[in-house]
Amino acid sequence: MRTLYIRPGLVRALPNRCAVLQATPLLRELIVEIVRLGRLRWKNRLEQALRDVMVAKLESAPTLPTQITMPKEARARAAAEAVLQDAAQRQTLAGLCARIGVSVRTIERLFRREVGTPFELWRWQVRLVKAVQMLVEGCPVKQAAFAVGYRQPSAFVEAFRKSLGTTPKAWILGLEKLGVS
Repeated sequence: MRTLYIRPGLVRALPNRCAVLQATPLLRELIVEIVRLGRLRWKNRLEQALRDVMVAKLESAPTLPTQITMPKEARARAAAEAVLQDAAQRQTLAGLCARIGVSVRTIERLFRREVGTPFELWRWQVRLVKAVQMLVEGCPVKQAAFAVGYRQPSAFVEAFRKSLGTTPKAWILGLEKLGVS
């Protein structure tokens, strides 16, 4: 693990909270080089260039979901807990709402208000976090895919790639190179 201290306001596109970023190979190497150098000097053109490229790469790095926001309202919480109990469930939102005794529009409105995302996006985040946990624990991609509701591992790999910018296997290899897993 490497730590960078960045002047406030230098990286504008980062969330205004703690976040885990997906580091590309270039960003990873930039961080290693900047840590090796220690402090970047403003008057050194090479060090300015390193800083500028690092800032650009940090601003374009996707964030990784690290926690799931839970709604507080009872009906929305019941829907959320049903998903958390079984991330692989394929029940439609309409079916889930019928089981809980609430309308789809109400659940959508509650999730947007309390969680900040539509229900289906929230459900995808739950599945992604669960899959990431399983992959870090050493589960095969196929097993993680089935555990979070995919019938075909290839569909899971494609969804993972669209969300995190790389395949699950490449992502895990990247963590291993960093000594994380």
